[in-house]
Amino acid sequence: MTVPELYKIFLEHPTITIDSRNCPPESIFFALRGSKSDGNAYASSALSAGSSFAVIDDASYLTDPRMLLVNNVLEALQSLAQLHRQTLKTPVLAITGTNGKTTTKELIAAVLSRKFNVLYTQGNLNNHIGVPLTLLRLTPAHEIAVIEMGANHPGEIRTLAEITQPDYGLITNVGCAHLEGFGSLEGVIKTKCELLDYLIDTGGTFFMNTTLESDITASRHCDPSVFRHCEGEARSNPPKIIRYSETNKKQETPTLITGEVTARHPFLAFKWQQSAGVEKAVQTHLVGDYNLLNALAAITVGVYFGVKPDKINSAIAEYQPSNNRSQLVKTADNELIIDAYNANPSSMRAALANFAASESSPKAVILGDMLELGDQSLHLHKEITELITASRFDKVLLCGADFTAVAGSTYPCFISVEQLINYLKINPLKGYTILLKASHSININQAADFL
Repeated sequence: MTVPELYKIFLEHPTITIDSRNCPPESIFFALRGSKSDGNAYASSALSAGSSFAVIDDASYLTDPRMLLVNNVLEALQSLAQLHRQTLKTPVLAITGTNGKTTTKELIAAVLSRKFNVLYTQGNLNNHIGVPLTLLRLTPAHEIAVIEMGANHPGEIRTLAEITQPDYGLITNVGCAHLEGFGSLEGVIKTKCELLDYLIDTGGTFFMNTTLESDITASRHCDPSVFRHCEGEARSNPPKIIRYSETNKKQETPTLITGEVTARHPFLAFKWQQSAGVEKAVQTHLVGDYNLLNALAAITVGVYFGVKPDKINSAIAEYQPSNNRSQLVKTADNELIIDAYNANPSSMRAALANFAASESSPKAVILGDMLELGDQSLHLHKEITELITASRFDKVLLCGADFTAVAGSTYPCFISVEQLINYLKINPLKGYTILLKASHSININQAADFL
């Protein structure tokens, strides 16, 4: 079956599922192959559970006329999403970056929703499967889409950009993460810039924080003249670059939005200014100075798209972080900052620096390993332990094999969260402000129930 033929069926059955346990009536089941299972084997079950059609790529499972045979199910899903996006022509803003892309995506969606009907990525569905699934949720009623893009190998952002075909783009920042796949910080920068490269090629609009601009131009993997070329030299259809920045950063080019922190105890408050003269102040529910640029990104996008300043402010002030992303939780014994959705060296340093600067006392940090750092992992974990020592926290507990390897004689270390929890049961912490941070699969958030 061809993609145009499949698209005709999709228009009559616009609900997509990849889980045979969740097959709404009239849905289409895509039998994706995973590392441990073959979705083709569940096609029949999906039809029995309610799906109207099942897309498969193994002819040996072709036992029902409602099964649609394609060469590759994943490629069919991606091509279908691309065709749907091309057909509807809905404006698309794509977001990537090492840290903060989910928070930034949600803040931007909150701001734009004050004026538009917005489709945006749910949760963390930002990969080669999640992005097509998000695009296939587009309807003619949506006025703009905000799509998050993640990657752990070179070329992935370019692939997602070609599927999504964004009109607008934003990179939150670049830092050391997924080094097993990228190999180096320069590899991270090069991959994240695949979104910028796409917009350069297509004449789109890019929202750029000036700190990131310096990082990119300093990378030997990026042409230092890239922004000059972007903005008009020898280009018939140059993309636009819309800049935003912290107020105290040196400004060498026009900046639409600037902002600065005004308070941080415990939640971030800041003021922002528009180049046209507007000045506003915002009290957020976000913990951490590092969220300032995330919020300024949302403000910049909102101003660009004509959302009124007061509505921008209320959207940001009312946003509540969730899913273990810089959440402040008060228990009977302690105050917890749970930042346990993900961790890499750059986000860990930012969280520790922000926590060290806070007025809370006494302070405890409970950290878990940062994963996917390849052969640099022990060195990077050692750097974090040195930062902890320099910060002079009142209590430090570390969890994971790498932290144990580099700091086992310096701080109490635990190979697993279970061991950490057993320790906390015997040695309870009371009266502390506690930062919990680790890569998601460490499950450091489970310790929160014992704090």
